[in-house]
Amino acid sequence: MGGFFGVASKESCTFDLFFGTDYHSHLGTRRAGMAVYGENGFSKEIHNIENTPFRTKFDKELGGLEGKYGIGCISDYEAQPILVRSHHGSFAITTVSKINNADEIVSEILKGSTHFFEMSNGEINSTELVAALIDQKENLIEGIQYALDVVDGSLSMLILTPIGIYAARDKMGRTPVVLGKKEDARCACFESFSYLNLGYEDDRELGPGEIVVFDEKSCKTLVSPGKDMKICTFLWVYYGYPSASYEGVSVEQMRYNCGKLLARRDNVEVDVVAGVPDSGTAHAVGYANESGIPFSRPFVKYTPTWPRSFMPTIQQKRDLIAHMKLIPVHDLIKDKRLLLIDDSIVRGTQLRETTEFLYESGAKEVHIRPACPPLLFGCKYLNFSRSKSEMELIARRVIQELEGDDVSKEVLQEYADPDNPKYQKMVDMICEKLNFTSLRYHRLDDMLEAVGIDPDKLCTYCWNGKE
Repeated sequence: MGGFFGVASKESCTFDLFFGTDYHSHLGTRRAGMAVYGENGFSKEIHNIENTPFRTKFDKELGGLEGKYGIGCISDYEAQPILVRSHHGSFAITTVSKINNADEIVSEILKGSTHFFEMSNGEINSTELVAALIDQKENLIEGIQYALDVVDGSLSMLILTPIGIYAARDKMGRTPVVLGKKEDARCACFESFSYLNLGYEDDRELGPGEIVVFDEKSCKTLVSPGKDMKICTFLWVYYGYPSASYEGVSVEQMRYNCGKLLARRDNVEVDVVAGVPDSGTAHAVGYANESGIPFSRPFVKYTPTWPRSFMPTIQQKRDLIAHMKLIPVHDLIKDKRLLLIDDSIVRGTQLRETTEFLYESGAKEVHIRPACPPLLFGCKYLNFSRSKSEMELIARRVIQELEGDDVSKEVLQEYADPDNPKYQKMVDMICEKLNFTSLRYHRLDDMLEAVGIDPDKLCTYCWNGKE
């Protein structure tokens, strides 16, 4: 998906920018970059981080990134930030976006004799496309608004200029933008915790579609927020770092709530509760606290030389690598009835392999409790899907086996309803295919209760297809 960090400081911004950006490393695995503006104008660096942590790629170049204003990003796809020279002047831009109508936008803009650079995969850099949209209007503010309105999907951004940094949140608030402040400096970021150890305190979160500009002294609202919001619920369930919060709701606390509500609907007899590290751990703590069943760590993730971003170039080895990162603690597995909580089941491959190695390590039973409902729809709004198509989703493959190739959205809604007999038939079939002792998904209504804000403000598309 990606994340970003921007800082405006009375003194050098480089230290805060470097570590603030690094704190977003859990959100992306492929590209990272920083751009600064100082006495010598703009400078930037972009690196591939697929097999290397962010810090080791950039620490040698910090001396060349000197300035008082700067933006940085971690990205899963395009290289960014990019530098642009246009009738608005020179600026650097970074985005967190998913642009479903990119082809239509490109075709329209190309009518004006503009050109785009294609990336190695033949696609257009989304951030470059957003910059081109901004340049369609007479001033920067109108351009940012235009980009937010035109993009089908989602778009949040930071824009670095000589006078300050513009921050804009997606028009439906699908991704967050948070402001922090300290004496003689201000920042904007995706993850709210990223500035705390740098001496900043919370300022506020931008509302949906809100646009602000800030320097080291103040922050000014240029476009007021809209009333409607559809923030991604999966941010709490999986992608958010435990110390983050969105809309005032702690990620860690939400996961405790998830586990608690899972436990209240369950009556399985097991010896211990465990979470698939890392995101499943907090859900498991909540389940254990509510049920009274002991929490345990029957396997741990080996992270010293296996960062989240590392994946081998040979596609067939990806699942093996995911399996190899989990190290069993045999004394905590042998002859035990285990209840295992993961954040979700996508394709099911990795969780099946995890279950099999638990059996091989002596487990008597492995009961699976995903912290969210079955994934039935590919995300239309954020670039975080771990599947390239909906038919890679284990739930959709099972539904296809049960219903045939052409399944209507109305039928899919039946499978999304936990009180419908078709739902239970799907769950039972997934359980059998993945060799679990038992399987019970989190209900959507319980998951929304675990978040605790108005459900109408939460996007649930990937579970129920409702926009």
